[in-house]
Amino acid sequence: MSEGLTFICLSVLIAAVGAAEVIAPLRTTPADNLRMREGASFKTAVFADLHFGENAWTEWGPRQDYNSVGVMSAVLDNEQPDFVIYLGDVITANNIMIENASLYWDQALSPTRARGIPWSSIFGNHDDAPFEWPLEWFSETGIPQLHCLTANASFAGGEECSFRGTTRLELMKSEIEQNTLSFSKDGPRNLWPSVSNYVLKLSSASNSQEPVVFMYFFDSGGGSYPEIISNAQVKWFQKKSEEINPDSRVPEIIFWHIPSKAYKKVAPKFNIHKRCVGSIFLENVAPQEAEMGMMKVLEKRPSVKAVFVGHNHGLDWCCPHKKLWLCFARHTGYGGYGSWARGARILEINQQPFSLKSWIRMEDGSTHSEVILSS
Repeated sequence: MSEGLTFICLSVLIAAVGAAEVIAPLRTTPADNLRMREGASFKTAVFADLHFGENAWTEWGPRQDYNSVGVMSAVLDNEQPDFVIYLGDVITANNIMIENASLYWDQALSPTRARGIPWSSIFGNHDDAPFEWPLEWFSETGIPQLHCLTANASFAGGEECSFRGTTRLELMKSEIEQNTLSFSKDGPRNLWPSVSNYVLKLSSASNSQEPVVFMYFFDSGGGSYPEIISNAQVKWFQKKSEEINPDSRVPEIIFWHIPSKAYKKVAPKFNIHKRCVGSIFLENVAPQEAEMGMMKVLEKRPSVKAVFVGHNHGLDWCCPHKKLWLCFARHTGYGGYGSWARGARILEINQQPFSLKSWIRMEDGSTHSEVILSS
């Protein structure tokens, strides 16, 4: 394979998606409503920067996807979370030459789906980037032979191979329609091309109408459009939060992929605030291209407890910022840059009294960097 540079569209799927997957049960709650379990905390695993589909025409690429499945499986088996969040850069679309990149997206979801755990996802800057032709294809070895899907294949895509890529809307539509455990949404149409904008309510075990926390998800751009959270998204959050949480009584948690500029100010490289909690501070923050006002709104809202992002693989810290916390996840996937050990950020929510605790669970089973984010 390495000598002939043979590209096989479905090779990475075989490594991780097996016949042993559990059939997902139907939802028993509304599409935007999660439930606490009686007498138990609510635990969430955050998988960031998986980068499935990288260098699929080499031996290296499929092996990294296989290893990424191993990381997620280890975290899920150790933590047994109630929910999973895919925090962007699920795939490296600029490395995926088939039209239906949802095949790789589906592989990334497979460890969570196989265990019957519900999840939600948001987009990162690599998830719908245009295909970039590898320079080695124009060397003496030439363009690899293409083995496309056959016309009678059971997978979507027919017999086509395409370099067009798969859009955010197509990826989200595929996830939602094919997975009853997915709580993801394609967001209000007036916010497109920003797609993954929605809010989920975590309700009390005893009363589905009693909110314990609201979780907001945002598409921070990149790939097919600039790396920003737009003013339109800010206004959507203001309107939505006023509608469902007018007195700011219920705690709120925020998720997006690319850090805001506030992250760069709170913990510049080599000058970490003494109250920051983490294990790797090994690169500069790579923030969004512009700040359109989202952070100012969050800073003024007393119910907002923490913001969680990915994007920087060499950062896994949480730092206090005004009355809230700014946190990075942990690089989960073997795709993408960096050789740091892989893991995932874990969140644990308790209802009475409300508390939000977080730590990092590593692939080898160890934990570190525990921090209370609700104080």
